[in-house]
Amino acid sequence: MAGKRKRTETDETTEKTGLAEVRVGKLAKPQLALSVGALERELLARFPAADGEDWDHNGLLVGDPAAPVTAVALALDPTVEAVRQAKAAGANVLLTHHPAFLAAPAAFGPGESDLDGPGAVVWAAITSGVALISLHTALDVSLEAARVLPGMLGLTYLSVVEPLEADGRKGYGQLCAVKPADAPFTLGRLAARCTAVFGRPPRVWGSFDRPLAKVVTATGSASDLAGRCLRLAADCLVCGEIRYHDALAARAAGLSVIDLGHDVSELPLVALLAAALAAIGLPEEAVTVINQQDNWAYPESVRI
Repeated sequence: MAGKRKRTETDETTEKTGLAEVRVGKLAKPQLALSVGALERELLARFPAADGEDWDHNGLLVGDPAAPVTAVALALDPTVEAVRQAKAAGANVLLTHHPAFLAAPAAFGPGESDLDGPGAVVWAAITSGVALISLHTALDVSLEAARVLPGMLGLTYLSVVEPLEADGRKGYGQLCAVKPADAPFTLGRLAARCTAVFGRPPRVWGSFDRPLAKVVTATGSASDLAGRCLRLAADCLVCGEIRYHDALAARAAGLSVIDLGHDVSELPLVALLAAALAAIGLPEEAVTVINQQDNWAYPESVRI
């Protein structure tokens, strides 16, 4: 009769948990019980495509809906490099805010970078087996997105500036009030707070000593929000970007402007995508966030 095997720590753990030890090989990598198409449906249930603009792409742009999800990578922009990083991380889905394109590319083919056009991004995604899902304007107008900039800047959210017809709670721009505890609050203090929060000095239109009571925030492009801000008697517009002549006209009309940078204002939305994945049930280890915070810098902010 064979001798007794020495008890190990694994044996004791198995007895305590009531689980039998099963040894598996490399081919037994656990799969998420979720298809690419099911993931898209879950995301669009939270951020409906109907809320987005007609010209936009919200949802699955590239990929097989029936493919099982192995892992998901998150980014603001679907670039060739982001696709490569997603693949390297073991993800077969790249979930982004911006879509790979708005107008369909004239051609699809291999390219070393985005200079080769959006067709190169699509080609990289297909050849790498990485599906592309984007939530652009559907995310922009969401209830969750409306609280991001006001919360980060310590402002009190009041209402949407440009509400959707179907749901007045959603829309573009957020009218905010300065908190009484911050008074007197100036344009210079708000600009300094933006620098501290986002780590990048913004471009500021207006006198730094101007007192502020009402502030409008907007991620991404300001578009035509400046006129709406003036009609709401707002003192300042904090946005991702604004056209030069629009900013010039706004200041002349009495509206100060803080231009954060398009990507700077929208990078925090990636956290909303991560929260949506967590709500769906994706484990933390199945989600990778691709860092796109260092695409550019001001010379004076870099020590050489």
